[in-house]
Amino acid sequence: MQNVNLPAGERRLPIPHPLPYFLRCRLLRSSSILIPGKTVWRRCKAGRLAILNDAAAYFAALREALLLATRQVYIIGWDIHSLTRFVGPSGHADDGYPEELGAFLKALLRAKPELRINILIWNFPPLYAAEREWNSVAKFTAGASNRLRFCFDSSLPLGSAQHQKIVVIDGSLAFVGGLDLTIRRWDTSAHEVHHPQRTDPDGKPYPPFHDVQCMVDGAAAASLTEVAENRWRSAGCTVENSVAVMSDRWPASVPVQSRGMTVGIARTEIASASAPGVNEVARLFEASINAADRLIYIENQFTSSTDIARLLVKRMLDVPQLRVLIVTPKLHSSWFESQAMQSGRGGFIGQFVAADVMDRVRFVYPSTRDAQTDAVVMVHSKVMIVDDRILRVGSANLNNRSMGADTECDLAFEATSEAHRKYIARLRRQLIGHFCGVDEREVASNEADLFGYLDRLAQGERAKSLQPIDPAATAGSMAIMVQPIADPSEPLHLDRAATRMWTPRTILAVSGLAAALAGLALAWQYTGLRDFTDVGFVSSIISQPARSQFAPLFAIAAFVLGGLVVFPVLVLIAATSAALGPWMGFVSASTGVLLSALTLFSIGRVLGQARLQRLLGRRAARVQSRIIGKGVIAVAMIRMVPIAPFSIVNVVAGASKLSLRDFLLGTVLGMAPGIAVMAALGAQIADLARNASLLNAVLLGLAIIAWIALCLGVQFLVTWWAGRRT
Repeated sequence: MQNVNLPAGERRLPIPHPLPYFLRCRLLRSSSILIPGKTVWRRCKAGRLAILNDAAAYFAALREALLLATRQVYIIGWDIHSLTRFVGPSGHADDGYPEELGAFLKALLRAKPELRINILIWNFPPLYAAEREWNSVAKFTAGASNRLRFCFDSSLPLGSAQHQKIVVIDGSLAFVGGLDLTIRRWDTSAHEVHHPQRTDPDGKPYPPFHDVQCMVDGAAAASLTEVAENRWRSAGCTVENSVAVMSDRWPASVPVQSRGMTVGIARTEIASASAPGVNEVARLFEASINAADRLIYIENQFTSSTDIARLLVKRMLDVPQLRVLIVTPKLHSSWFESQAMQSGRGGFIGQFVAADVMDRVRFVYPSTRDAQTDAVVMVHSKVMIVDDRILRVGSANLNNRSMGADTECDLAFEATSEAHRKYIARLRRQLIGHFCGVDEREVASNEADLFGYLDRLAQGERAKSLQPIDPAATAGSMAIMVQPIADPSEPLHLDRAATRMWTPRTILAVSGLAAALAGLALAWQYTGLRDFTDVGFVSSIISQPARSQFAPLFAIAAFVLGGLVVFPVLVLIAATSAALGPWMGFVSASTGVLLSALTLFSIGRVLGQARLQRLLGRRAARVQSRIIGKGVIAVAMIRMVPIAPFSIVNVVAGASKLSLRDFLLGTVLGMAPGIAVMAALGAQIADLARNASLLNAVLLGLAIIAWIALCLGVQFLVTWWAGRRT
């Protein structure tokens, strides 16, 4: 440990190992839901506690606390922005330091020669580029000393995010909640429709924004220092020995709201080669819901986890007097979030509709208005209060990601005295009241009919209210497709799918296919095949059947007969499209593929597994091993990444225990993309044959590229999905 001088009046103590903290924590009561190693990582005491409602209050408290820092600061987040207006409710700073976050931290380091600041954020994908600061490292470190270290967390699997939002100061004070130190977050609890300070760095105004952060000191802050260091270490960044400074870091302007509350720290961590995954967040949600008897109050940005919805519904059915109030956004802040989570929210609410408990649950969003305009308040907070006994604040949403795909950190406070219970009840009333423009006493006086009271406020002409979310609102087809990938319950591991897909054999096969098709296009133009492009000759082969009303039936029959003699199915698809055109060709080819597959499937079922293996040998066994017990996805995968000719797959599938429904559905999913593109490809081949030209050769080449790209894209998605199921 470094030997450094501290300011007068301060003593340095080393951060102890985890065991002493466990010994210092009181033994669990049997009724506690905070169980170390199960629902929480650690259970201990928060010396002092304050809940900071909205970013203006949080930024003011954190700014004041950072001015007291002398040794080490950890900032752990999903995002950070150097141009964040780091100011309190007044919208201005009066402490002599810059108002923008990046400049503030640099000035702080210049004024405090012993201070170190460590920043860790998620190494985000390009998808978020429009709303993130691309060059954050340069913006924060340029002109700063080497005592400001900036680290991107690239340790998580592709598709997972670093979502914890923690700041710890000198091992003595900690902030946890839903707020990042970034732009488009600042707002006061008034949530005015228009506020001159609520603009981004480009001067563009953004809507009212609500979030909650909590501040603790004592043993809770020391434990959160360990969480921050562990996250920093997991990201591959160097961790220096921390010191807890025995001096007050509590901001003088922030009143202490409660003392000595029991707190549990719950995390979601992703499994790695050196450590198992952690799902305390999900377990704590389950324990909290199962402990509810009267009222569950929730504020959350995303409600898409049907597992959580089912837990809530089951508890409501078991406890008839239980009510649930959920405050959530009406709309999400970006197109991607809206598409990703809208489908999930419909499924979440649908659980309550199906159970017929909608009379005891309210899904609402905050609305505010002035003389001219209405506005909705963006809810970004992650708060849960159960029976005024349990208070939970953190980073975890009620979505699938927070349960297993992203890193999260929540604090859960448990009332162990009447004073603590009254504090939590008062906080809940204040949160509800600030959305409705009333004080906590009015909320308390209407709690016997709380839902009726909120319904009446929503129907009135008040400036602020909680408006109902339409449970019948459904997501579009795009949302339904995006949601499973955007909101997974475990890491997507797309990198593993790519590794499985891009084997040397696959690369060689794709390269060979591209070269062969490109060579075919050139051969039509520059070799002896040019003689076959005579219009009369091609018309005698293609045009004659195309003029017959029975041409589609002839094409379908060709697929059935071709399947029986193991004729290449892709050649039949291209020839059908060339003869009948893209639309009729697509329909005829699709019908022919299904009838051929069904015919051969039936033959395989008659032959049976043992007889077929005697006829086809090891190849049949290999194909069967890919199909049996894996259903639709396996069939689709084999169609897109063929390990045997089309006909052999059909016969082997019939001889296996695969159901006809799974076989046909997998065939449609696997073959449809290729048939669609080959329909266009076949039309280009016919056109090239009739009118050989450089332009047609180029168009054919583009069609080939499109076909390969589509096939590879579907192959990748199917490979990824199959890997998640195994």
